[in-house]
Amino acid sequence: MPVRLAPAFFDRDPVLVARDLLGATLVHTLPGGEVLSGRVVETEAYDCPRDPACTAGRFHAARSADMATRPGLWLFWVAHGHPLLQVSCREAGMAASVLLRALEPLSGVDQMLAHRPVVRSRDLTNGPAKLVYALGLRPGEVAHTPVDNPALHLLAAETPLPDDEVTVTARIGLREGRTLPWRFLVRGNPWVSPAVPSMDLAKPAADAPNFNVR
Repeated sequence: MPVRLAPAFFDRDPVLVARDLLGATLVHTLPGGEVLSGRVVETEAYDCPRDPACTAGRFHAARSADMATRPGLWLFWVAHGHPLLQVSCREAGMAASVLLRALEPLSGVDQMLAHRPVVRSRDLTNGPAKLVYALGLRPGEVAHTPVDNPALHLLAAETPLPDDEVTVTARIGLREGRTLPWRFLVRGNPWVSPAVPSMDLAKPAADAPNFNVR
């Protein structure tokens, strides 16, 4: 039976957390009891103690301070007016998090489509704001709640995803820290976001030893 991930899972390097979250299941239970869920197929790590992105561009002091909470809390960024779901990592006082970038829908798809009508099924949750809208998440109700709460939680993958099924690239939409290989995705999955990595060349982990986060 799948195990609900506890806050302690996130009390470590967010780069490792981002890799390990691939294949996990994000579960949102609506007030009426309907369950919407999706498999995590794309993540990004942010680790402010060593991340140039934390002091430039879309980051600012308030956002970094929000990330510097205890590990295993749901947080939201707002980018271009849209909410993006993340979870805090490392010990309190250290700004670090993992951004959930894309899901493969599993259950409650009809309700997801009611929340976010699309023509192509792959467009339902293939981006960080898209998955928030499709799941019907309300940042004001979710932000700063524990990652293992009944209404919104993550279930560990029954089998860890092997490295040869994972692609590692630079993150999306950054100028500073654009070459850091901290975006992880399930190779060949159609629900991965169509965004282009910030660096000019992104290689699979198997072809790039420097991208090994373990």
